[in-house]
Amino acid sequence: MSNIKPLFDRVVLKRMEEEKLSAGGIVIPDSATEKPIKGEVVAVGAGKVLDNGNVRAPVVKVGDKVLFGKYSGTEVKLDGTEYLVVKEDDIFAVLG
Repeated sequence: MSNIKPLFDRVVLKRMEEEKLSAGGIVIPDSATEKPIKGEVVAVGAGKVLDNGNVRAPVVKVGDKVLFGKYSGTEVKLDGTEYLVVKEDDIFAVLG
């Protein structure tokens, strides 16, 4: 990945591929699958600037697997790879 450093409370994610096989063993074509809502954190900004001027450090870190909103963020393509830039508030959970 090229050197990308998101600003403030932004996080750069790489979407994780969804299963292409249903629980019953049926192959799901690409046209019928939804965009995944799971991703891996690739880069993290410095944190959110609060009303009092302090900076709240981000909760997520590079390498975390996370769940995010279905329609969250902005898709960008860098060096032939698609990434999603979201606000940290759009991340719902860190997967353990």
